[in-house]
Amino acid sequence: MKPSDGIIAFIEENRERFYRVAFTYAKDENDALDIVHNTIVKALQQYRTLKNREYLKTWFYRILINESINFIKKRNRTVFFETVESNYVTENESEKSDRYIDLYSALDKLPSELKTVILLRFFEDMKLSEISAVTSSNLSTTKSRLYKALEILKIGMEEADCDR
Repeated sequence: MKPSDGIIAFIEENRERFYRVAFTYAKDENDALDIVHNTIVKALQQYRTLKNREYLKTWFYRILINESINFIKKRNRTVFFETVESNYVTENESEKSDRYIDLYSALDKLPSELKTVILLRFFEDMKLSEISAVTSSNLSTTKSRLYKALEILKIGMEEADCDR
């Protein structure tokens, strides 16, 4: 069975979002592209198994998150957020850049189930019900993971501010 135009259009419309999620896990452009590629291949191969087309978004994101986590596990390596240094950065831009790096560093330290909830909620603007479907967890678990992750991030950011 050939995939319908619906999944093709969905992939084309959201490819940058998929890349952004994969990059957040992989921290490498080529690895993120590999993750997205593998996700698309799996989705196209398994599209006929999707019974209800209205769940395409959560179904696809579940594949993407699983591919991202599996990719990192297979590589069995620590991934660090790389910074680009510039000699032309003003002090205000430098402070913003530091906060941005602090946030990503803090995200990297979260366990994958907490990181996934944060990424999908704030970077992909998903509803909690969609996130619970993507992560195959109930809504209350998703909410508690979100609040726990936010608390950990808050503490981490406060500690980073104290260190300055």
